Amino acid sequence: MTPPSQHDPRPPYQQAADEIRGDIEAGRLKPGQQLPSHRELQERFNIANMTARSALRVLREEGLIYTVQGRGSYVADKPGEHSGVAEAARVKGGPPQKVEADPEDGQATGPVTEALHALQDQLRTLNTEFQDLRKEVDALKAERNQS
Repeated sequence: MTPPSQHDPRPPYQQAADEIRGDIEAGRLKPGQQLPSHRELQERFNIANMTARSALRVLREEGLIYTVQGRGSYVADKPGEHSGVAEAARVKGGPPQKVEADPEDGQATGPVTEALHALQDQLRTLNTEFQDLRKEVDALKAERNQS
């Protein structure tokens, strides 16, 4: 809620990302809730549009948020539980990863599993959008047929 500190050595996008991350972790921004627009972030943090986009990119790469083109960015269903596709990309180039089971529930854990969970969240979002578009197309066809 404050503009970037000139005494803080971190870049402004990182300062903005840290504050938004804090809002998510404190529960002020809840899973599924839409984040402020780029313009609102620009005004809130007194930063440029590209700086606001960079802050959101950092949070998206961390798996805390996801973005729906043309609609905005939203808090991920399970913030902090997965590190997103960026982590999977880092794993791909490295040595083979050992997949372990969580002793409490027997579910597989690890960066690849976490990336798959992030992809599942994205697929759910895309499926919802697809269903909305299908309804809109059907409504437009019905209107055209009535004319």
